[in-house]
Amino acid sequence: MNAPSAPTPSPVPFRSHARRRAFEIGFWVVTTLINAVANSVTVLMDIRRTRLDFGAWEPVTWEWSSAVLMLALAPAVVWFTRRVPLHWDTWRRTLPLYVLASLVFSLAHVLGMVAIREVVYAAHGAEYDFGPWLEQLGYEYLKDVRSFASMVVLVEGYRFIRRRLQGEASLLGEPDEGPPVEPVERPERFLIRKLGREFLVAANDIEWLQAAGNYVNLRVRGHDYPLRCTMATIEERLDPARFARIHRSYMVNLGQVASIEPLDTGDARVHLSDGTVLPCSRRHRDALRERAGFA
Repeated sequence: MNAPSAPTPSPVPFRSHARRRAFEIGFWVVTTLINAVANSVTVLMDIRRTRLDFGAWEPVTWEWSSAVLMLALAPAVVWFTRRVPLHWDTWRRTLPLYVLASLVFSLAHVLGMVAIREVVYAAHGAEYDFGPWLEQLGYEYLKDVRSFASMVVLVEGYRFIRRRLQGEASLLGEPDEGPPVEPVERPERFLIRKLGREFLVAANDIEWLQAAGNYVNLRVRGHDYPLRCTMATIEERLDPARFARIHRSYMVNLGQVASIEPLDTGDARVHLSDGTVLPCSRRHRDALRERAGFA
């Protein structure tokens, strides 16, 4: 049996990624638990204070069914914001997509929580009445659109902080006065901004690049620096004698390639000098072997 062809980073980056992933998942789970418990207790207190005829299990069912669906939809919100990132210069074009996404989010949330409630009520020998659907959908959307917006703000805020902590790359532009020191169309250096400081990174120090939504992560000595551009754009501007596209989501510095491991599927694994393993699709394998000197 062939091993999977997904990238296998070196041990330190992998552990760092695993810790970050655990933190992100833990954040959503803990936040959901806290909200569900707090809301359940609050509703129970209101019911007892007003002496309404509800069993204690009913408000718990209402709140937890909603919370479970919110948690289940969180990955979809993260995925959507990565595919359609919000930026000041594109917000007019992307805002309608976010409104549409909030409608889909609310509909999925309502249908899912109603289904859970109906199952729980049936298990208690009762029947759940959601009420007039059109009216209730409008009511739920007014609540869900705020939840959706809060999740988007949290996700984008978290990404903003991460970029500031790890550093964000940018291309050197034309100077205000005089000719540029180096060709702008084929940069030899990138400007890195990190925690209020700025420094330059030589293009040749980039070990590999990975597409991440509207960003491309530049891997430099164990650190990722996101550059706001597409993989196709940066591929055109990097020196083809130094860098090669090996996958729709990856480029590699040819000087970092230690070996190329062919797979039965026609794809390959690219082993770098620091132990990192990257995927290489079959359409790029032969060209990479020739350009890296393994032909």
